[in-house]
Amino acid sequence: MEQVTQKKMALFAGRASTDLAEDVAAALGIEVGESNVEDFANGEIHCRFSTSVRGSDVFILNTHTAWNHHSINDSLMEHLVMVDAAKRASAKRITVVAPFYGYGRQDRKAAGREPITAKLIANMFRAAGASRLVSIDLHSGQIQGFFDGPVDHLTAMPVLVDYLKMLGTEDLVVVSPDAGRVKVAERYANKLGASLAIVHKSRVVEKKNMVEAKEVVGEVEGKTCVVIDDMIDTGGTIVAAADVLFDKGAKSVLAATTHPVLSGPAVDRLKNSCIEKVIVTDTLPLGPEKQFDKLVVLTVSKILARAIEAVFMDTTVSEIFDGNNQM
Repeated sequence: MEQVTQKKMALFAGRASTDLAEDVAAALGIEVGESNVEDFANGEIHCRFSTSVRGSDVFILNTHTAWNHHSINDSLMEHLVMVDAAKRASAKRITVVAPFYGYGRQDRKAAGREPITAKLIANMFRAAGASRLVSIDLHSGQIQGFFDGPVDHLTAMPVLVDYLKMLGTEDLVVVSPDAGRVKVAERYANKLGASLAIVHKSRVVEKKNMVEAKEVVGEVEGKTCVVIDDMIDTGGTIVAAADVLFDKGAKSVLAATTHPVLSGPAVDRLKNSCIEKVIVTDTLPLGPEKQFDKLVVLTVSKILARAIEAVFMDTTVSEIFDGNNQM
């Protein structure tokens, strides 16, 4: 007997990414499924899908961040619980969609007796039942090798580049805030037809989130500089880079980054800095306390929708980015 099966897609979202998931679903022409996620009195997380996912290609979208009095660990645990629920409900394939991958900066041992937590997170998702991972602008490319299954590494570059082109700025210089981001900054520079500069920085020994920007490699005098990074956490790196660029004669400074973590003093630092615009995406939810006049938020929903569709149809994802998503 020969039976032709019809592929079924199901999209569910964690509570940290409900708005983004709705935009992704609209781009796909589907609806977000009901996950019925709730907290018990003691803080434990429970999930129960309202519809059957048996034999479905299930995509579970949640970004790893603190939100609405919940911690980043809550959003991670919620994501894992949802994956386990789909596995036990006989989903055919489960894809974790994590626009912002939690603990991505803990990707190596920088000193003795430290964990590699980014690998631990990948192991946990695999153990929960995920067969594939989709994420945007991972902090380092090596994280792709931490997950024992296919990883689709997307980039927000098309969205950020289109906005920067729309500004019509002449004499644009793309600036890498440190040596580690040079390759990414170079790709932006090529797309924008701009020149490239690098800020040499050093971190203050024994002080977390303290950065000293010292020198600039490249010509920035009289130029409009756009500092490219994967995230803004406390804002120390971006603000320090902007200050040294102005000291070197830059006409104006923009910041363009994928993930607006905006922890602690970040909003105040950015508001009071010499940065003209802070251009970010919606990989992370931004509550009222993180809104300020300089902030420009662009959506990655169409990029995620195209990637999800490509995974579902078993077509290539890298063609969406002309291969520029490879790190």
